[in-house]
Amino acid sequence: MDIKVGDVLLMKKPHPCGSKRFNVLRIGMDFRLKCEGCGHEFMSPRLKIERHVKKIISDSEPS
Repeated sequence: MDIKVGDVLLMKKPHPCGSKRFNVLRIGMDFRLKCEGCGHEFMSPRLKIERHVKKIISDSEPS
């Protein structure tokens, strides 16, 4: 997957706050994500995140 810092990920399952959108803050073996709903930041393994991504909304994509 071609995920970059600044992209927004639309996940299959929601965060406990109800939001499915997460901002990518850091990439590597682990991803650091920030929930757009409540602002909670967390780190999760790359394989787990890539398996649960539904859509990548690129930072350079016009809205």
